[in-house]
Amino acid sequence: MTKATYMKLFQPGYIGKLKIKNRITMAPMGIGALAEPDGRLSERGIDYYAARARGGVGLITTGATWSTRNIVPYRPGYLMADDVTYGGRLNELAEIAHDFGAKVCVQLTLGGGRVGPYTALENVKAVAPSPLPCSWNPEMMARELTRDEIRELAKTFKFCAAMLKRAGIDAVELHAHEGVLLDQFQTALWNRRTDEYGGDLQGRLRFAREIIENIREGAGSDFPIIYRFGLTHYLEGGRQVEEGIELAKSLENLVDAFHVDAGSYETWYWSHPPTTLPPGCMADLAAMLKPKVKIPVISVGKLGYPALAEQLVAEGKADFIALGRALLADPEWPNKVKDGRLSDIRPCVGCHEGCFGRTRDRKYISCAVNPATGIEKEFSLKPAPKKKSVLVVGGGPAGMQAACVAAARGHKVTLWEKNDVLGGNLIYAGVPDFKDDYKQFTEYLNRQVKEMGVAVEFGRKATSASIKSMDPDVLFIATGASPLIPDIPGAKQERVVTAIDVLGGRREIGAEVAIVGGGLIGCETALYLARKGKSVTIVEMLPEAALDLHKANRMHMLKLLAEAGVRILCSARVLQIQDNKVFISGGKEITSDNVVLAVGLKADRKLADELEGKREFQAIGDCVEPRRLMNAIWEGFRAARLV
Repeated sequence: MTKATYMKLFQPGYIGKLKIKNRITMAPMGIGALAEPDGRLSERGIDYYAARARGGVGLITTGATWSTRNIVPYRPGYLMADDVTYGGRLNELAEIAHDFGAKVCVQLTLGGGRVGPYTALENVKAVAPSPLPCSWNPEMMARELTRDEIRELAKTFKFCAAMLKRAGIDAVELHAHEGVLLDQFQTALWNRRTDEYGGDLQGRLRFAREIIENIREGAGSDFPIIYRFGLTHYLEGGRQVEEGIELAKSLENLVDAFHVDAGSYETWYWSHPPTTLPPGCMADLAAMLKPKVKIPVISVGKLGYPALAEQLVAEGKADFIALGRALLADPEWPNKVKDGRLSDIRPCVGCHEGCFGRTRDRKYISCAVNPATGIEKEFSLKPAPKKKSVLVVGGGPAGMQAACVAAARGHKVTLWEKNDVLGGNLIYAGVPDFKDDYKQFTEYLNRQVKEMGVAVEFGRKATSASIKSMDPDVLFIATGASPLIPDIPGAKQERVVTAIDVLGGRREIGAEVAIVGGGLIGCETALYLARKGKSVTIVEMLPEAALDLHKANRMHMLKLLAEAGVRILCSARVLQIQDNKVFISGGKEITSDNVVLAVGLKADRKLADELEGKREFQAIGDCVEPRRLMNAIWEGFRAARLV
């Protein structure tokens, strides 16, 4: 599509009486340590949201902001709205966002209830509509809220709404999706009450209606309220689409827009779509609701693909689209789409490692492919005071990122790559059709290397002599890693191959396949082969497979493997590979035409070891230690920004 094609996305729209300059909203995401320990928005948190306002977003929605820390257990790492002192920082955010023509919406929450990630060490007592086991720690039981407590909690929203309006905030969104406390009240699976707050759907919605009434009392009848809920939980016993539509119709006259997604903590990959779900994975749900209600509908879920986003609005399947992680990867997404600079958009890869992985550890929210997220001022690239010659050895993700950052700062950068293509092992990560986001990111890095004017020399294998001859001012070693071959009898047979051999199309694979290693690489290779009609068995030493994936990604991967008929043997060790047999601990054996090794990578440190003590250099990426894409990108960025 050309620049002029994206017309609908950039037409103004309304939520209630609030005019929004375009149809692009920022979805709410927890910000972790960008919230001060007391619940205030930090100055870096303001910078984080301001970068997205500057990037062209029409409406920014903050991460979950708690209405109270009484009754419900509060966990540091979230914003709070229960004190007038929190209005100051929020006012700063609102005024900065307004400078760029953006509006600000605060998502108000009662917390997770039974789905809060509580541990025994935290000494908290989770709450729920009814006595329920906690989802993250089923040995803990959430206690039932009393009627007086429910009414007291509803009243907290009156103060919050009044404070937010005084602070210049433009709207609020209610956090009533993915099985959090408010969603538990409106869902029969979790709400087993027999009083006025339970029973049929109208009884289960009473709490939500009382909250909405309190918001109206606090901020006025014209203050916009967005209601975020899942049209379905995709969970047995949970909400189905029909009830989701009935829910929306019941609240339609009380709120100003619906923000529609799906899932719960039991089906978390819907609420937080991983790499393996397709673009627009929940767009059909917004499209189902749109003709059933008269107020605006916001669609969400892997919509960072400009043509798809435009199509949804143009065809009337949604009034607005919400972008979450796409705006972490590239806060300039709206401006780039509007200007027709689509090839310059940095794509999200759906790994969850820089965002949820970090906030779960109570670190500030960031992004695997955009290290500047969450630390925008400190990591803004500035021209180097002295221009230098920079040599990068290795064209994998770490090397490409370092080369681009160094070139952006004005250095003269040369990149040596021993092969005839850039990307390193990232190329193989993008081969399966369910990893297309990784393929797009590899292509993005290639474009950036070219656009930044990096001089790439293919077929150039670096030696200490060739480096000495060039004598660069700055040297980065990014020689990557190669597949690890385990010390298993028979592992060097012709029919034994590596996962990279498979994904690179270097070897023909038979009908029956045994994969040694059930981590990320092994599971993805297994799914790739199973979808090609192979019969696949994974052998994993650990008690469970895919433990190195983020929770949402892991849940979906295991589901896909089961659907594809992949057999997984855990707590099992391959003892020997002989002819067409694989002998496993416990006296088991399986028959296979090929054995695929997916037990990890080993760092290629030959050049780094050769140069050690002879000249200054910095090793980055997998040649330091084989890890994930995030480590490679962050090391390349952080190292090159300082030269």
